[in-house]
Amino acid sequence: MMIRIRSRDGLERVSVENPNITVSQLKTLIQNQLNIPIQNQTLSTNQNLLLAKSPSDVLKFTDMSNPNTPLSSLNITHGSILFLTYDGERTIAGPAVNPAGSFGRKMTMDDLIAKQMRITRQENPHCESVSFDRDCANAFQQYVNETLVFAVKRGGFMYGTVSDDGKVEVHYIYEPPQQGTEENLMLLRDPEEEKLVDAIAVGLGMRRVGFIFTQTITQDKKDYTLSNREVLQAAELHAESELKEWVTAIVKLEVNEDGGADVHFEAFQMSDMCIRLFKEDWFEKEIAEDSDPKLSKMKKDVVVGGKDVREVDNDFFLVVVKILDHLGPLSSSFPIENRINQVTKRALKSHLDRLKNLSFVKRISDFHLLLFLGRFLDVSDVPALAECVLTQTAVPEGYQLIIESVANS
Repeated sequence: MMIRIRSRDGLERVSVENPNITVSQLKTLIQNQLNIPIQNQTLSTNQNLLLAKSPSDVLKFTDMSNPNTPLSSLNITHGSILFLTYDGERTIAGPAVNPAGSFGRKMTMDDLIAKQMRITRQENPHCESVSFDRDCANAFQQYVNETLVFAVKRGGFMYGTVSDDGKVEVHYIYEPPQQGTEENLMLLRDPEEEKLVDAIAVGLGMRRVGFIFTQTITQDKKDYTLSNREVLQAAELHAESELKEWVTAIVKLEVNEDGGADVHFEAFQMSDMCIRLFKEDWFEKEIAEDSDPKLSKMKKDVVVGGKDVREVDNDFFLVVVKILDHLGPLSSSFPIENRINQVTKRALKSHLDRLKNLSFVKRISDFHLLLFLGRFLDVSDVPALAECVLTQTAVPEGYQLIIESVANS
């Protein structure tokens, strides 16, 4: 007789000469005909065996666990289907068959995974809106507009707060060491400086909430919102953050109705699918110079619009976020870190002198000033000083003396 065996490899047949054989003898035939070692086999008449996810789940299927049980006692006859799971790998003999169409085609694990990777547009962001402090947004765009003239890319991490209803407020932008060109932005991240930045954020009751970067004049002539390189960088930083409300913001020049150029802000979230693809290493990270910047290449097929593809339009990964503005609790008048001109102690003295009519805590209520002072304080003192700024309470005399000493040295 012939018994059909269904496993993860599909449906196969085993020829049985004697219908009165036992389970043990059937396993020997499976070993000889299908090349699966006896000790690796688990058989059952229950199809749910193929859904078992762990060894303990497999052990629950005991109807064919006794090697001496005759097949006839299990009502197994000619044409019956049994279900088989096994450990390890096997080589299946026979010619490769590639039938036309999907009927009869044996699916590989990669095929099945690709079918699950359906890329569609995500309609709603996790972030209700993003509001920029006017002064910090202006300090960022003014530098890239007037100093860099949008010739090279520039980026920074946005810090602020996230409300329970998903509203993000950006109160300052930290600009890490970096190197920008017309097409690329390389962040030369300094772990020690970022520890200091995060310590200040803790004292201010804030956290890192997003990434902001500029596009250059040459990019404005291209027909994409984000390039494939920008998608990769944005996805990496979003994935690193583990914050579902994380915002990616773009600053660029746009031609207005009069033919002049206006600075324009846009905000997005990278879609959940984009972050999943990045974390699971589906993106091709080596991008050729001649590649189409509006398409992201995948290492395996994904399904877009019912078709298997290896290239995805970047717009599928973007979820638009509404932009607002506000006047935040910090100033942005102190020179900003890691720019062309180095920040000096003289800048600290000039800043304090210019604001001498204000209370001392008001004079130091600037993230970039706190970051500069952090170089002269123990990192454990930084949150305490930042908390004075948060609560607008008097700065302890010891800190005040240190700050004035730095300014006057």
